Amino acid sequence: MTAEPLPFPWDAVLHAGLAGLRLSPREFWSLTPRELHAALGGRSPRAGTPDRAGLEALMRAFPDASPAA
Repeated sequence: MTAEPLPFPWDAVLHAGLAGLRLSPREFWSLTPRELHAALGGRSPRAGTPDRAGLEALMRAFPDASPAA
């Protein structure tokens, strides 16, 4: 038995294009799916979550300011 495909998320895509990218409706509908994917950062590498050592290095590099006594 094959699972039914999920419907295309038009609400999310329209919101990303019109509100997130601030495209006009004409600009949005002129884009190809590949262009929209690239504009939304689909080809950009994603930053990973730092491990414990990375977090400690960040904490040393950017310590919280001590409250004035």
